[in-house]
Amino acid sequence: METVRPADAFDPTLVLLTVEEAARRLRVGRTFCYQLIRSGELESIPIGRLRRVPADAPAEYVARQRAAQRAA
Repeated sequence: METVRPADAFDPTLVLLTVEEAARRLRVGRTFCYQLIRSGELESIPIGRLRRVPADAPAEYVARQRAAQRAA
């Protein structure tokens, strides 16, 4: 019997995320996630015509936001 996991379950084996998966991890919308990518706040890489976000990039973005908040 196969285990069924929720769509937003964390999969530690993933190296790259889709923009939608990254947005889900950050609990933001897809459009806002694309804004973060365009501004350079969230790292992403092109693969052909696709845009992928390194799996550790959402956590790095949150860490930078927390550090900036503490410094303010």
